[in-house]
Amino acid sequence: MKSDKSWERALRSARAALDKKAYDLVVLQVSALTSVADYFVICTGRSDVQVQSICRAIEESMATVGVKPLAIEGFTHGQWVLLDFGDVVVHVFYETVRQFYNLEGLWVQALQCTLPEPYSTQARDLRIATA
Repeated sequence: MKSDKSWERALRSARAALDKKAYDLVVLQVSALTSVADYFVICTGRSDVQVQSICRAIEESMATVGVKPLAIEGFTHGQWVLLDFGDVVVHVFYETVRQFYNLEGLWVQALQCTLPEPYSTQARDLRIATA
């Protein structure tokens, strides 16, 4: 892993997303492939309103530890919102948009990180519930 601080930020983002019922959440370690970020957090919401809610929760959670996004793109439409925290980039998708862009396929060489408990179980349970 690139740095413990980056991993903690990725986990904080994941927890906030899961608290808002994001599903199909994955964390990709991209530090060996790009200088853009250390981690991508990718998750899905069932509506544009839920996508926006997930993003607000992530932004608020990061703010509690003094981390503000460098940029937020796509929030108004709630189809694909990107929150750039520098070392962690969060992608929150509306489900059909995520399928279309297939970031995991584009970043297939990235290491998919194993989430610690309880995040792993929450992400798995939410994935099963939507199948």
